[in-house]
Amino acid sequence: MSDDGIRLAIAPIGWTNDDLPELGGQIPFEQCVSEMALAGFSGSEVGNKYPKDPAVLNAALALRGLTICNAWFSSFLTTKSYAEVEKDFIAHRDFLHAVGARVIGAAEQGHSIQGLKKPVFEAKPSFTDEEWKRLSEGLNRLGERAREKGMTLTYHHHMGTGVQTAAEIDRLMESTQTGLLDLLYDTGHLVFAGEDHLAVLKKWGKRVRHVHLKDVRPKVVEKVRREKLSFLEAVKLGAFTVPGDGSVDFVPVFSALKAGGYSGWWVVEAEQDPALADPLEYAMKARKYIREKAGI
Repeated sequence: MSDDGIRLAIAPIGWTNDDLPELGGQIPFEQCVSEMALAGFSGSEVGNKYPKDPAVLNAALALRGLTICNAWFSSFLTTKSYAEVEKDFIAHRDFLHAVGARVIGAAEQGHSIQGLKKPVFEAKPSFTDEEWKRLSEGLNRLGERAREKGMTLTYHHHMGTGVQTAAEIDRLMESTQTGLLDLLYDTGHLVFAGEDHLAVLKKWGKRVRHVHLKDVRPKVVEKVRREKLSFLEAVKLGAFTVPGDGSVDFVPVFSALKAGGYSGWWVVEAEQDPALADPLEYAMKARKYIREKAGI
């Protein structure tokens, strides 16, 4: 941990992609976590190849000096009953707590097109007022369930979902309770969406409790817009990359997070095809960039 309470983690989706299992399908879990440690990271999020037994996972991580910091939770508060979502959430919460994480990153998947062959901009869902009400009230209630375990629920805005734009983030934050739902701030998804990522950070910085550092290749995003491609097609084409390899200047992001007193995990997250972007090489590139630009 750095002197200012910041810890560095990396997501496994550079090794094996959860939405596109064929990307990195041959890479075993052990290689993934070993290379994370080798690249100089101390934390990881959870991927689809990670052991489901907390004792097995904890033992593998301890060998490499790694800790789980978060894992994606798909909520369906706009399309399913709250009771059904809460049941799944509690199981997810308890697993994460058992493997040492204290943050839960939720993303509403009701009506989501992120995994469908639909144009990510044109076919993006928009919630009705009633769906917004169900989402915000449901997230507040899930936040209470998280707090029972001393955990923090954060919301992960994401391309192809009903909370993608700065205005949608505003509406969600304004309709939920601080401390029950806070923000997972993701540079890559904001830049991809065409939003001012720094403005969002400055507006909601006090509620940011988890950070994804993701860079963007603008030429790929332009192609996605022009050719009306899907989110998964964008990933395959390399829309995302690690900090220092794309168009985002992270120095103002690092400065704003530090100035706002952020304490917690910074997670390098860049889903790429490992056959085109060697995971270890890119993890090391990101680690070097953060050391040089943030002093961490």
